Order: sequence, then structure tokens, then C-alpha cells
Amino acid sequence: MFYREAGQFRTSYGQDTQIFPLRQDRIAMVLLLVGAFFIVPFIASDYWLKALLIPWLIFSLVALGQNILTGYAGQLSLGSAGFMAVGAFACYNFMLRVDGMPFLVAVVLSGLCAALVGMAFGLPSLRIRGLYLAVATLAAQFFIVWALDKFGWFKNFDPSGVITAQPMVILGYEFASPQAKYVLVLAIVASLALLAKNMARGATGRAWMAVRDMDVAAEVMGLPLMRTKLQAFAISSFYCGVGGALFAFAYLGTVEPSAFTIDLSFRILFMIIIGGVGTILGCFLGAGFILLLPIFLSVLFHAVFGAAVDASITSAVELIVFGTLIIVFLIVEPHGLARLWQVTKERLRLWPFPH
Repeated sequence: MFYREAGQFRTSYGQDTQIFPLRQDRIAMVLLLVGAFFIVPFIASDYWLKALLIPWLIFSLVALGQNILTGYAGQLSLGSAGFMAVGAFACYNFMLRVDGMPFLVAVVLSGLCAALVGMAFGLPSLRIRGLYLAVATLAAQFFIVWALDKFGWFKNFDPSGVITAQPMVILGYEFASPQAKYVLVLAIVASLALLAKNMARGATGRAWMAVRDMDVAAEVMGLPLMRTKLQAFAISSFYCGVGGALFAFAYLGTVEPSAFTIDLSFRILFMIIIGGVGTILGCFLGAGFILLLPIFLSVLFHAVFGAAVDASITSAVELIVFGTLIIVFLIVEPHGLARLWQVTKERLRLWPFPH
């Protein structure tokens, strides 16, 4: 009843291909952004901003990059954390070695560096696919982290291996407080998510999906296979590189290779599987699920058992429950949380009438 498009007529192709064709979606998105920018920074505590909201936005951005490559273009990748590491160290070195380098410029350049590395490791996708491509990108993950740790130039020859990130300064203003960091990260993530939505609904996204569904048929129809696949790798790695720079500067506050492990790559892959492969909304939902569910389980177990059970046992049980919930969820709804939201919207179109 509240989500019907009755009376909303689209009389042109441009109106039909809008990002949010329904008036309800446009109003909801405006309210959501207004609340996120102008209400949340003033009511959320420092803990919520630093430990929950900022990492959720960053992981959503990285999952968005992973989803562009895996969900839209159909190229399975296990090297997203490695491309994040490229972005983090590139941003650190740009700001270290170029005097007066603005932070936003350094972030964009770090994304471009990650895109170049992603294209280099995306070349095998022209000959191999599926699990073989996953193994190739897994090799990229290990090689990138090894190279950043082996060659001291990337770490400015710091023997400790843990480097403090430089301050984030834009137009003379330093983004040091949790509120300022949150607003900066939110602005970058919202802009790139809007850009990804535009690409996915346009010719670029249709080319990716054609390659995903059947690359041989797409090539026979005249689609440039090499350009399309490398473009997907480049854009995906750009998003991961920007996310890696924000992860190091806005969340961790340090730049270190040990933060970008293979475990992080698998977590990002789980985010898009649980959230919904080939959807923009699924990246945010999946990141929230993976990030918040362990915290919820930890709070629940400590509230129930308290100090009566050893902490190591509680942590092990949390991991078991977390893995079990993921398996159960994938059995119940293999298309992810985004599909549940889509079903909810379909039911709202008919409510209160029977389905």
C-alpha cells in the first residue's frame, strides 16, 4: 500500500532508467543521507563511530569493489585485501614523498595505483576462469603482502613494520575527531556507491553481466572481452585501493602489511555472498552482517555466561555459532539479504491484500 507506483508515469527512456525510479525510493534515500550526514555524527558516541560505523562504511566500499568484479563481471577474486594494501601504502608514500599532497588527491592516486596492479593480475582472466582465476588472484594476495613487507622502501625503512598514518588534512582542515572521520568516509563511500550504481545500470554494467553470463557468446556478439574484463579488474581494484587507504588512515591509524591478510579477503568475499551477489545494496547489508554479528554474539555470550566460562571457550563457541548462522542463512536464502529486501518491497506493494 505504501510502496506502490500507481500514478507514477514514466514517459521517457531517461525516466525509466533513473537510479531511483520510484518516488518512495528517492524520498527514502534523501532522508537516509540527511540522517547519516547531519544527525548520526551528533548522536552517536565515539565508540559507535570508531568501532562500528567507520569500519562498516569502509568494508562496504571494499565489498562494492569485490562485487563489481565477482557479482557483475563474474570474475572470482581472492585478492581484495592485497589491493587494499596497495592503496594503503600508496596513499602513505604519496603523502610522505610529495610535499603538500592533499589527502583526497592521495586517496585517488592510491586507487589508481591499485587499479594498475589489479589490471596486471587480471591478465590471466583472459585465458582462465573459475577456480583457476581464484588461485591466480590468491597468488596476487600473497605476492603483494610479501613485497610490501620485504622491500623497506614502501615502509620508509621503518624497522618496526608498524607505521603511524599521517593526518588527514583537506583545505587546511584536519579530520582528526571521530565525527570528522565519519563524515569524510561517508562522503567518499556515498559518492563511489552512486558512481557504481550508475555504471551497473548503464552500458558498462550490461557489458560486465554479458561476460558473466557467457563470455564466449558476448565475444561473438562483438563485445571486446579483454577490455571488459580488465576494466572490471581496474574499477574493482580502484574501489579496494580507496577502501584500503581509508582503512589505514581513518580506522586503524597505522599502515602495516599484517593488517591485510588472506583472512580479510575471505571476509570481504563472505560479505557479498551474504549480502547478495550482483547488488549494490547487498554490499552494505553483507558488511553490516559480518561486522556486527560477532559483536552481538560476544555481548550475548558475556551477558549469559559472564565469568562462569573461560574466555577462550566463549570465543570458540562464538566462532562456531557465527559459522553455523552463515551456513543456515545461505541455505534459507542463497541470494542474500538484498533478495530479502526485494521480497519485502514486493509484499509492501500488495499489503494489506493477500499475496
